[in-house]
Amino acid sequence: MFELSLFLLGSILGSFANVVIYRWPKNESIVFPGSRCPHCQHQVRFYDNIPILSWFLLRGRCRDCGGKISPRYALVEFLMAILFLLVGLVHGFTWTTLEDLILVFGLVTASFIDIDHFLLPDVITIPGTIIGLLGAYLNPERNFVDSLLGFAFGFGFLWLVAYFYQVWRKQEGMGGGDIKLIGWIGTVLGWRAIPFVIIVASLVGSALGLALAKKNERGLKTVIPFGPYLAFGSLLFVCGAESWAFQYVRWFIPEL
Repeated sequence: MFELSLFLLGSILGSFANVVIYRWPKNESIVFPGSRCPHCQHQVRFYDNIPILSWFLLRGRCRDCGGKISPRYALVEFLMAILFLLVGLVHGFTWTTLEDLILVFGLVTASFIDIDHFLLPDVITIPGTIIGLLGAYLNPERNFVDSLLGFAFGFGFLWLVAYFYQVWRKQEGMGGGDIKLIGWIGTVLGWRAIPFVIIVASLVGSALGLALAKKNERGLKTVIPFGPYLAFGSLLFVCGAESWAFQYVRWFIPEL
């Protein structure tokens, strides 16, 4: 029942995340009005607003105007549900699970906004950092100093990378949103997670970036959002790769 509850909660919050992803960049309220069709603006009926299922039952179309509804709505809901389930399976019924669920919700929401608009909202990363530090102070399963070091290590490392890149190339290579994002991740996952997250994000981002560059006229100058890759590395860490990462550290840097 615990795992099922997490899956259902994740799907519901995934539906809410879709609202934030769509409305926040437009400076629209994420509370009022209720969900509506992006084509005819007709308010979605409550029985047509069931996470994941409704999109399939309506065959990806609005009941009123027949306009196509992007499958990404169902994808975000399913992704959030699966990630919530995985967090529960890995960490069980703990305070850390609650903190990781907050992180998962924020990472998924911020990533899709970054994909669409090349923007990581401060309204997600800054409160997330505060909650992460507060959680480390209150949660007996975590260490506050480790959380502070995670913020300093993550934020400081990417800030230095961005600074030296700008000095060298005379142009911005990394946005401030990415720096704030990794700072937030560090407050929740601790400083030992930062190398794993950055390495995974860099490897996956480089591979996909090169693939996109080949298809884009701008080539290697193609701009890609880095936030989703940082989120991917973090989600891997949260959902099980944490043990792999710490085993790696114990093998190669036993002093840590």
